Amino acid sequence: MENTNYVETVENLVDSIKGILTSAGLGGEAGEYTLVTQSFLYKFLNDKFLYEAKKDNPLNNYHHLMNLSDDDYELLQWGLGENSAQIKREDLIETIYNQQNIDNFSEIFDTALNDIALDNNELFSVETAGNTQVRLFDAHLIADNIQDGSQRDHVARELIKLLASTKFDSSIFDEGFDFFSTIFEYMIQDYNKNGGGNYAEYYTPRTIAKIIADILIDKANPENVKVYDPAAGSGTLLMNVANRIGVDKCTVYSQDISQKSSNLLRLNLILNNLSHSIHNIVQGNTILNNKHPEKMDYIVSNPPFKLDFSDWRDQVESIPNSSEIYFAGIPKIPKKKKNSMAIYELFIQHIIHSLSENGKAGVVVPTGFLTAQSGIDKKIRKYLVDNKMIDTVVSMPSNVFANTGTNVSVIFFDKAKQDDQVQLIDASKLGQKVKENGLQRTVLSQGDIEKIVETAVEKRDVDDFSINVSLKDIKDKNYSFSAGQYFPVKIEYVELTQDEFNKKMEDYQNELEKLFNKSSELDSDIKEGMKKIKYVGKD
Repeated sequence: MENTNYVETVENLVDSIKGILTSAGLGGEAGEYTLVTQSFLYKFLNDKFLYEAKKDNPLNNYHHLMNLSDDDYELLQWGLGENSAQIKREDLIETIYNQQNIDNFSEIFDTALNDIALDNNELFSVETAGNTQVRLFDAHLIADNIQDGSQRDHVARELIKLLASTKFDSSIFDEGFDFFSTIFEYMIQDYNKNGGGNYAEYYTPRTIAKIIADILIDKANPENVKVYDPAAGSGTLLMNVANRIGVDKCTVYSQDISQKSSNLLRLNLILNNLSHSIHNIVQGNTILNNKHPEKMDYIVSNPPFKLDFSDWRDQVESIPNSSEIYFAGIPKIPKKKKNSMAIYELFIQHIIHSLSENGKAGVVVPTGFLTAQSGIDKKIRKYLVDNKMIDTVVSMPSNVFANTGTNVSVIFFDKAKQDDQVQLIDASKLGQKVKENGLQRTVLSQGDIEKIVETAVEKRDVDDFSINVSLKDIKDKNYSFSAGQYFPVKIEYVELTQDEFNKKMEDYQNELEKLFNKSSELDSDIKEGMKKIKYVGKD
């Protein structure tokens, strides 16, 4: 089976789940998101369990597992460790499928998922800032999300038939990051839109995430490192960096105020063999209640740019060590448009404070941050320059994020930077303009991505694209991070003969004479027109 068939198999499953729910009147409803993601996750965990069991012993197919003694089955689950969820035999999809003719079947379906959530709570639960646990599956998935009681058994039966008939073979689990990142993006495309929502959530394009990961990790081969995103969303940036490092060589940490995003991030971690980091996912307000005070080796973030935090802005000042963390200041509340508050300024300062002594960061910022001549933006840039931390700046094309007109750039800083050179890259002219759902977006090609990454990694100067400047140069330019302000002015010289020079001068003089004549005509017309203007008084 080719890779494209794997993708098609999984995408067809997702589409079919959505089709079942649409037929039940749930299309576009809040419950659809929960049912789609949790049904898919149930299928994934079920087949991953059977896959790991068979790796342990080729005889361990479903029927063989059903005939094991209770002690042997328990020993098998213990041996799989964190490679798989623990699933009782009565909660496997095939077992549930064989019971679909029983009355109140939806309760059997719900009970199976509830069992899996409880049996794996220690491994798969997400913590909130208030120290409560968010379960893997809802306790009553069908009952809570399908209000029409007459539809519950029908939907549960259709779901279990679909989950039982779709096969995830061993090849799918061997595919790795590129496969599952594609599937994850496809599955959540209707639930994690670029529109921002209540928490200004913008899905980070995979192209941007790949550029950040490749530049940040560079030629390094880190081991046993901590990777952190204080505004993680569904985890696109974290997954790309963790994959670039190696999922067995890093531990992921995250926090995000959105419950939906935190649940999607958990799903993303499970798909990408990072279940060992799930207990580091925190749902809550990073700025007010940071649950990861430890210093981090790598930090990536696409923080919210525009979010009204006026309700809790003043509380930031009372945080322990607030003046140390927010050295450049706390954004003031504007009199109008509170949703335009520069909350990203808090996150950048938080990230700087959270870096280890050798830590590196890649952060998405609005392009206006690069040149602001006053305020918190300027103070942060000055700090990064004066402390020799700023390393690379990449100005991205407009509309790389659909549904937001904000131009973005990415700044990279390194707390252990040794030299005084900073590379500034202007990638604003790259990419191809396309329309998606009536909105214009810029899509970067693989060649564009490679040009940005290779230029950054190799620290190359490329005409009108990139330039290396010194920290002193940046100070002299009032701490501007805009590449265009440092590109040399080019004057093109053309060698002419005496006759060619004389001919050009004659042409210029003739053209100038025509312009003068035209000007005289216009003067005359204007004067004549002025004479014709008369006063018209009131009757």
